[in-house]
Amino acid sequence: MPTMPTVAALVFLCLALMVCLFQAALVLGAPWGVRTLGGRWAGRLPVAGRIIGALSFLLMLAFALVVCARAGWVLADWRDTARLWIWIVVAYCALGTVANAATRSRQERRTWLPVVGLMLLSSLVVATA
Repeated sequence: MPTMPTVAALVFLCLALMVCLFQAALVLGAPWGVRTLGGRWAGRLPVAGRIIGALSFLLMLAFALVVCARAGWVLADWRDTARLWIWIVVAYCALGTVANAATRSRQERRTWLPVVGLMLLSSLVVATA
């Protein structure tokens, strides 16, 4: 039977990969601008928005790596270091939850508030394990 931190890490990983796929699609020109960056752009993002998407993609991969290291799945030597870094992941997810709750874009709020909220909860479970 898997432990709660193991399940939480798996939930975080799945959600992070979903976010990465979304960001990659934005970078490649998917017309989903209304679902990101406050919904400022309908359709495809301009170059600056795509750069932000690429950076978000890389950041989410790094966060997934931290969660997996803290869960003991990868980089066993980094597990103790990940004990500090996981709190950065938690803080980022907390800020993201607040930002997505406050966004003017209804589509962004409906899409990402539940996702980032679950990422916050799951990263918190991993952090406190």
